Amino acid sequence: MFLRKLCYLSIVIAFIGCIGNPAWAKSRVYWIAAEEVQWDYAPSFPINPMSGNEFTEEQRVFVEQGIGRRYLKAVYKEYTEGFGAVKQRGPEEEHLGILGPIIRAAVGDRIVVHFKNNTRFPASIHPHGVLYTKAHEGAAHSHAAGDNHKPDGVVAPGGEYTYTWDVPERAGPGPNDPSSIAWIYHSHVDEPADTNAGLIGPIIITKRGSENGDRIPLDVDREFISLFTVFDENASLYRDVNLAACSGSCDPEDESFQESNLMHGINGLVYSNNQGYVMQKGQRVRWYIMGMGTEVDLHTPHWHGATLLHNGNRLDVTEVLPAATKTLDMRPDVQGVWMYHCHVNDHISAGMMSTYTVE
Repeated sequence: MFLRKLCYLSIVIAFIGCIGNPAWAKSRVYWIAAEEVQWDYAPSFPINPMSGNEFTEEQRVFVEQGIGRRYLKAVYKEYTEGFGAVKQRGPEEEHLGILGPIIRAAVGDRIVVHFKNNTRFPASIHPHGVLYTKAHEGAAHSHAAGDNHKPDGVVAPGGEYTYTWDVPERAGPGPNDPSSIAWIYHSHVDEPADTNAGLIGPIIITKRGSENGDRIPLDVDREFISLFTVFDENASLYRDVNLAACSGSCDPEDESFQESNLMHGINGLVYSNNQGYVMQKGQRVRWYIMGMGTEVDLHTPHWHGATLLHNGNRLDVTEVLPAATKTLDMRPDVQGVWMYHCHVNDHISAGMMSTYTVE
């Protein structure tokens, strides 16, 4: 009798284990480091690619005055296993610019991120949307009456940490969503300073059964990710470092100098310095739009020459707020190089514009 009960118990435990970890579920393993880089917001300088002419005096406020167009920043970079070597991005990822690597998974998967902090400041990876315990939140804050500050995945300079996040149904596409949606991940030690420094990237979650082995949705031909944000270098982790390297007129209390440090870009690039937004006529193209920043970061991305679908609604302009995301589908039907920009007037003037190419 005892052996029979033991047998039944073993069967039940095995069954529960199968439910909790289905045979088709996979661990999606990433090796990501935070790295310091000298970032150039406008590598085309002195030419403005949008106009084909030299930057005007008004535009030079953002690319030449004060510190200029190059700042020390921090970005996420993907490595091979064991942090062996930095993974080089292929043509399909050229458009990502300053964004960290795409973290991909399907509903039912587990995401494992080995993180190394190669910067001079504490850093972390905090994910949106997915399921995590407190130890894998990537944010330090109080938990108890004693105001006991726990790290919860915050990593000191030179340190490492492994985050584990699960992808339940509530992390994937909803009933009105397409086959994949985007979330944001970012450092959350000093969140405004961390994200203004550049520590931000995308998570793409695909509906179970709608993906290939790399967790790319099967019903699209091209994917593009765009972060619309005003990087405020006055509030970056590296503000003082960049000030120390400034050779021009750099008074941090001067309003004109502060204005020159507001970099209005798409994926960390201004005035159409983006590369890689290239697709074929008739392709199924999916755009993931992300926002970040302050109260000035209300953005209205607009695509010339095409329309898109968002949850069944037809549009050519959408809106995005800080830390929000949108997923839209396009079928480009006219060849050409088309303007792609934020439609907020001040943001257009400051350089939040690019192009996409339909071949």
